[in-house]
Amino acid sequence: MNAPVIRLEHRQHQTLTPRLQQAVRLLQLSSLDFAQEVNQAVGSNPFLEEDGDAHATAAATPEAAPVEPVPTWADVTPVTAPAADTPWDRESWGSAGGGSGRGSTGDGDLDLVEMVAADISLRQHLHSQINVMPLSQRDRTLAGTIIEALDDDGYLRLTLEELQGLVECSPPADDTEMNVALKLVQSLDPSGIGARDVRECLLLQLKDIQPAAEQELACRIVGEHLDRLATRDVNGLARALGASVAQVEAVCERIRHLDPRPGWRFGPSNTQFVTPDVIVRKVRGVWTATLNPDVIPKVRLNQVYAELFQRHRDSGHSELAAHLQEARWTVRNVEQRFATILHVAQAIVKRQRHFLEYGALAMKPLGLREIAEELGLHESTVSRVTNNKYMATPLGVFELKYFFSRALPTVSGGSCSATAIRGVIKDMIEAEDAMDPLSDAQIARQLARQGLSVARRTVTKYRQMMRLPSVEKRRKHV
Repeated sequence: MNAPVIRLEHRQHQTLTPRLQQAVRLLQLSSLDFAQEVNQAVGSNPFLEEDGDAHATAAATPEAAPVEPVPTWADVTPVTAPAADTPWDRESWGSAGGGSGRGSTGDGDLDLVEMVAADISLRQHLHSQINVMPLSQRDRTLAGTIIEALDDDGYLRLTLEELQGLVECSPPADDTEMNVALKLVQSLDPSGIGARDVRECLLLQLKDIQPAAEQELACRIVGEHLDRLATRDVNGLARALGASVAQVEAVCERIRHLDPRPGWRFGPSNTQFVTPDVIVRKVRGVWTATLNPDVIPKVRLNQVYAELFQRHRDSGHSELAAHLQEARWTVRNVEQRFATILHVAQAIVKRQRHFLEYGALAMKPLGLREIAEELGLHESTVSRVTNNKYMATPLGVFELKYFFSRALPTVSGGSCSATAIRGVIKDMIEAEDAMDPLSDAQIARQLARQGLSVARRTVTKYRQMMRLPSVEKRRKHV
């Protein structure tokens, strides 16, 4: 029987120092997250401060100006609605439009930005319509209860029986009153509000379709054949409805322009603006990549505090010593992060200059290893740099990883990038005959005639990546 044995072995393994761990974590953050991280460090570390001189230098440098078509987070300014007693007379409005850009009121200066109306929620919009109608207090209460029960899509997910128990009125509301209140809410703007499912939402919007024959056909399609409408089975709808294919196609096209989520038109906008980390311009015939100064946190080490601490340092100030060390790491990591991003971006621009000149069809195959070997970095470092980092080019704003794609062989023995092939597929679909669109197999055969060996399933995958519909959904009928 073997007895357990204890042995000591010497092994070597690599470990990351705390500074490197912090650098790796900060490198993979997006610009917005990184700026928030640095701002938190400035607020909690007494040895860090904002570099005001850097802001002035960036504003005075012509090359540091942000690209106009690309909005930055600094452009997103929260606005508030004016108070109900805000004077809107001609005199106050005229003074607001003066050279100072402010209007004078009894309470002091008023910024023009404060006069911009705030976003109106769906419930506020509906209540404002109910309040101007000649309704009794009981009817207004019932309609208001239904409005408050609507979700963000504008749908009523609760049953009328459930809402009856929530209405505080005497005597209790009956089914007839609740149905009348629901019809009242469904008559409000926007059309389709207060529906209990998608079918009812679309039916509420069909009353605006003219002529009457098309409206009747649309109601039959939505009411009886919604599943076929979703799958774009035009031929099946034509057979089931006894109408021509062209007529059914025209009505279906009108139905597709309806809004299945009318509640989304109201409320605050959730649009997220992308701030590019790198800006690419053509300078004297050469494509050049520069850092966007708007994304670089202006932070520096407070030399006064650091020198005072060094003079009076003793063992009782271990916490301040840790803050000083962290401050130095933060400043170095900011410099290292953006230097790495710039070097990777310059290497990408150097290899993909034909893309900048001619578009997606000229994209070359590129792998992470090529950039890593040129810059002396690890592939994982390049991968972290290319995620959530964006480059502004004359062709648009692209994530850095967009410029990397695997090489696909061609018949001539060369290679072509997957991005270029997707561009070719998109051009083929845009130029196809709408009455006789190309199937994925036909696209694959046309690519083969051009020397690009691409399987049919690969064409399907690329088409789905570009969110292009299938051949049947692209087909038009006379």
